Amino acid sequence: MVMLDIDAGRLTARLTLERPDVAEDGQGGAVTGFVEIARVWALVEPRSFAEEEKGPGLVATVTHHVTVRSRGDLVAGQRFRKGARVFEILAVRDPDETGRFQLALCREVTG
Repeated sequence: MVMLDIDAGRLTARLTLERPDVAEDGQGGAVTGFVEIARVWALVEPRSFAEEEKGPGLVATVTHHVTVRSRGDLVAGQRFRKGARVFEILAVRDPDETGRFQLALCREVTG
């Protein structure tokens, strides 16, 4: 396997990594929120954009690749936050199988 030439200096976006947290809603049900796990430096690269009609208007879906230094707790179902922007983690992989970095396929949440 060829080692990718990933420059750590390109990890310039400061993101908050969050995990889902289920809490009781006081009425016998549950509410899912998110709690901060860590702050990480990342490279955020837009990958695709699609629009589709839903209800009265168009809904946009934007996907991104988010590269971070390798961590043992990064899994699908978590999310990254950058200010008001939210990126749901759909899948995670090691781009060159060296254990140096992880690449997350993310969907930006809009609306």
